[in-house]
Amino acid sequence: MSLGIKRGDKVTVLAGRDKGRSGRVIHVYPKEDRALVEGVNMVKKHTRKSQQHPQGAILNQEIPIPLSKLGLLCPVSGKPTRLKTLVAADGSKQRISAKNKAVIA
Repeated sequence: MSLGIKRGDKVTVLAGRDKGRSGRVIHVYPKEDRALVEGVNMVKKHTRKSQQHPQGAILNQEIPIPLSKLGLLCPVSGKPTRLKTLVAADGSKQRISAKNKAVIA
């Protein structure tokens, strides 16, 4: 399966408790078909005592979300879109929005 989503892409959540929220992709885990998106799929993590947190702490952090729940945002319309790949004559590839034919950097 072609992932289509890369680090730095702007995505929106299509399903689940964070439906409608968007953010930038921090990291992609291709073997698990998941991506880490900033500000999305937040959980509370309890940490032990440490030098940084002498009392221990409850921290908010993101956990990876399945790629099937993410939609790549079109740079022109700002709505979720599918990807198409355009292969140039010199062999280079460009990712193109299926809706507006805009190049996705």
